[in-house]
Amino acid sequence: MNADCLDRQKQRNAELYVVNVCQKAVQNTNYRTEIWTGCYVQMTLMCIPVCSDIGLEIHEDTDQLIRIEQGMALIKMGNCKSRLDFQKEACKGDTIFVPAGTWHNVINIGRMPLKVSSVYAPPHHPAGTIQRTKEEAENAHY
Repeated sequence: MNADCLDRQKQRNAELYVVNVCQKAVQNTNYRTEIWTGCYVQMTLMCIPVCSDIGLEIHEDTDQLIRIEQGMALIKMGNCKSRLDFQKEACKGDTIFVPAGTWHNVINIGRMPLKVSSVYAPPHHPAGTIQRTKEEAENAHY
């Protein structure tokens, strides 16, 4: 375990944590809420309003797993920003696996807020991240 990881664990008191992720996700009203960060993996919850999306993005060195906890989504992915060859609808219980270096977007196509849980490996956001809106997330610089 590296020194940065040990420092991070000390700061968070090496939290051991058990949680009902689906329940927490459904309760979450923030665009993004970090709920746990370890040395090698992180979980966040997201709430995407009707007719909105996560936004087209790529994580060069981070694998991501996104699980739909409530609502309906259109998933778009591809190796090129202008060519998202993979498109599929997803609903509650579906899981999307996004390999590092893949362009992707998750679009709310339902009639209620889309609630998702997201796992990043390695962690992608600072521990304690809470972003109330998509605009706040887009303006974050880390």
